[in-house]
Amino acid sequence: VQLQASGGGLVQAGGSLRLSCAASGRTFSRYVMGWFRQAPGKEREFVAGISWTGGSTKYGDSVKGRFTISRDNAKNTVYLQMNSLKPEDTAVYFCAASRGWGTPTRPVEYEHWGQGTQVTVSS
Repeated sequence: VQLQASGGGLVQAGGSLRLSCAASGRTFSRYVMGWFRQAPGKEREFVAGISWTGGSTKYGDSVKGRFTISRDNAKNTVYLQMNSLKPEDTAVYFCAASRGWGTPTRPVEYEHWGQGTQVTVSS
């Protein structure tokens, strides 16, 4: 599966953005999907994950209550709605796909990655 992330940009603190990740292929619904982010000089961080059907989601502690992950299997797309953005949310955001079970949180558990989209939150 090939992934294409979009929707990043520059936003003021307290604002919102919605990221999208479009997937190619006919087996999208068989992949667990995740969002990760990486800031300069930092390790890649788990942001959110969603199970095959969307019935199960998981979030990193730093984004709980502010971000929401969702998917539309008919459109082969996964979304990340980001509200109440903070300057510390500034990073390149990546979508990823995993053939695993549940909602894995480690980058090594994801086999396919998109190219990343920059999110910058100004104070």
